[in-house]
Amino acid sequence: MKDVCLLTLQVDAQSNSSVQRRSAVVIGAGQAGLSAAYALQQQGIQPLVLEKHRVAYAWDQQRWDSFCLVTPNWQCRLPDFPYSGDQPDGFMGKASIVDYLQRFAQHVNADLREGVAVSRLQPIVNGYRLDTSEGVIEAEHVIVATGGYHIPRRHPFAERLPASVQQLDARSYRNPEALPDGPVLVVGNGQSGSQIAEDLHLAGRSVHLSVGRAPRSPRRYRGKDVVDWLDRMGYYAMPISDHTDPRSVRAKTNHYLTGRDGGREIDLRQRAIEGMHLHGRLSTISREHIGFANDLASNLDQADAVYCRIRTSIDSWIEQEGIDAPAEPPYSPCWEPSPMEDPGIDLSSQPLAAVIWCTGYRSDFSWIEAPVFDGSGLPAHDRGVTQSAGLYFIGLPWLHTWGSGRFCGVSDDARYLAQVINLRLQRRDACQERLECTAILGS
Repeated sequence: MKDVCLLTLQVDAQSNSSVQRRSAVVIGAGQAGLSAAYALQQQGIQPLVLEKHRVAYAWDQQRWDSFCLVTPNWQCRLPDFPYSGDQPDGFMGKASIVDYLQRFAQHVNADLREGVAVSRLQPIVNGYRLDTSEGVIEAEHVIVATGGYHIPRRHPFAERLPASVQQLDARSYRNPEALPDGPVLVVGNGQSGSQIAEDLHLAGRSVHLSVGRAPRSPRRYRGKDVVDWLDRMGYYAMPISDHTDPRSVRAKTNHYLTGRDGGREIDLRQRAIEGMHLHGRLSTISREHIGFANDLASNLDQADAVYCRIRTSIDSWIEQEGIDAPAEPPYSPCWEPSPMEDPGIDLSSQPLAAVIWCTGYRSDFSWIEAPVFDGSGLPAHDRGVTQSAGLYFIGLPWLHTWGSGRFCGVSDDARYLAQVINLRLQRRDACQERLECTAILGS
């Protein structure tokens, strides 16, 4: 392997004298990549930041028009760049998020190159070779900040739907007016699915929602936003290593709620009373029929059980700390689904205009050739540090804490990686200095 790498370097040196060499490269200029670049600069390291599209592209081009954060603005605390507006308890909409990130990029002021895609990363002697759309770059340290949601997942029978039914993924949905007239089926009720279904419902569209096992959360409870309570309780700062089963934690679906209309809960039972058609998990698809499992009641009950456990944990903490907080009545469901088996959707009598797949995403790190993956396509790491010297990840869900992939926690992860890299560079320089001294004394 070393011989191959050396040969590659020799060929590059002979055929392309413009190979760039950097001590550190960050791939991705979202909140994670920019935070990493800022932290490196604070350590005296000037990284090169490569962004396939442009800063805030995903927030701008892969979110629907009414999208907003589900965490309050005060939790937006990128390194030395906290939210500074006049609505700390509000929830930033898409345009404000894009503006916040673009201003943060100016604050970071790194060597940023937008529109540069990395197609291959492979180990070489003392670092990594990056094949990019602007040529070859060699780097001693590389931080991958491309997130973990790359390729949309769809039901394996999705291709059986009639061609007349428009199909799109959550990141391609923009607004109700952009869809053809007629009923819409949203598959998946995590954060995206529940919010998109609400967006359509509030616009007066006929909506079918396939409900899975996503948990839900209260919005406000006993006088405060639940995020405020959980932050005070230390939940967001808890390392993943403190959980009994870290792997399952990383795989959990996000709780559904919304920051829309000033922030509120999403109660699917109430939406059913208002006319939204709720179904269990999607089970079968043909050109004439869409079938659902008979598990809607249990799925709603499970979501409510999580909702009530969050309230109970807050109750316990309030009592433990002796906090004076207003009491609230216990939760009681306002609607129950019919015990009859769901007949599904007969496409011949109830033609759908569109199906929106909100069934998650899978990671695609196939362009990285380093041996750092766990067999399921996900990087194996310890707080972003892999076993391949000089290769790191940041911005992944639960990289270290709940906030690792969010505006509130990525700063800590960035500082940690920057310190690791700085220490390794110092050790390298000290080693080189000792070798030089030895050579001088030996001569």
